[in-house]
Amino acid sequence: MMNANFWNERYSTDEFVYGKSPNHFFAKSIQDLTPSKMLLPCEGEGRNAVYASTLGWKVQAFDQSVAGKQKCDRLATEFQTIVDYQISDALHFEFLPNAYECIGLIYAHFPPEIRTDIHRKIVTSLKLGGKLILEAFEPQQLENESGGPKQANMLYSTDMLKEDFNNLKIETLEVAVIELDEGAHHQGKANVIRLIAERV
Repeated sequence: MMNANFWNERYSTDEFVYGKSPNHFFAKSIQDLTPSKMLLPCEGEGRNAVYASTLGWKVQAFDQSVAGKQKCDRLATEFQTIVDYQISDALHFEFLPNAYECIGLIYAHFPPEIRTDIHRKIVTSLKLGGKLILEAFEPQQLENESGGPKQANMLYSTDMLKEDFNNLKIETLEVAVIELDEGAHHQGKANVIRLIAERV
């Protein structure tokens, strides 16, 4: 798990290093949902938060990077919308129970010693009927140059996600090979894992 200094340095350019457009899977997954309250952990420069906000979602986001928040604020101004963006890491963020109709984990990778605990907190933060949307890198991503953690234990498998989110009703769980085109740091062939699940 990279520290705040790493992400501040990465985000402290004029360029949006993962682009301004939302993640494709995230955007597709929320298009038929009724906008309500959403949480986006580890949201970086805010591309997904701003997009969801323009659709009418009340978006709360957090990241440990001050530079990321500044970029999100810029993007929100550009799209004439508002995101409630807090500076926090996942360990210290207060996941309120039964608070959100949707939580999006888009390339939010946690090391194994904290991953399960954070994922369980995310489950309890969903309201009944709330949706979890996740896209992350799976182990074969180590063979690619299109981004993601370089430590195998930071990457996610279907068995891992089934275990972490065993209290949710899984609607979609798949691995896929895609072509990423998300700014300078997500470019090219990628091995990803995707999950959509509902709290019931």
